Amino acid sequence: MAALLEAENLTAGYGQTAVLHGIDFAVEERGVSALLGANGAGKTTTLRAVCGMVRTGGEVRLAGERLDGLATEEIARRGVAHVPDGRGTFMELTVEENMRLGAYTRRDRDGVEADFERMFGYFPRLKQRFRQQAGTLSGGEQQMLAIARALMAEPRLLMLDEPIEGIMPVLVDEMFDLFALLRREGTTLLLV
Repeated sequence: MAALLEAENLTAGYGQTAVLHGIDFAVEERGVSALLGANGAGKTTTLRAVCGMVRTGGEVRLAGERLDGLATEEIARRGVAHVPDGRGTFMELTVEENMRLGAYTRRDRDGVEADFERMFGYFPRLKQRFRQQAGTLSGGEQQMLAIARALMAEPRLLMLDEPIEGIMPVLVDEMFDLFALLRREGTTLLLV
């Protein structure tokens, strides 16, 4: 299969501090790829660089189209969803409001409503907590919400930064089952 995501000579950093020094990688379409490395190796920065969240150099392409230099929101519109480490849920908002934010750029109201049901199939606990404030959810439930919110955008590429950190072992198995299902359904995954 062809690569969906490609990076060539990718550099990135924060202020004057360089973190990535000309890395190359490709993520196969409809595949699952992992970035592995020690703390501080630049895995999180790599995801942020793909999303345009940090100063970058080099090239990043999604299905052959250049992403480098685009604003983060434009990269998201082109089909890249990012679930950051620490979950990144909006704690003051409800589960529903968080999920609707994921679908913010979509114009297909019926499709959005259908995707709520699809997310509830993946994460039945979210249906039970639909009107509950995100800050009151358990860590595992917040992770489910962060993933569901990202999937509501209908991404071609889903990037997850340490998606199983700090969740119960029984949920770890569920998460990996979900990742396999998403891959079969056509979503490309990049995991840290």
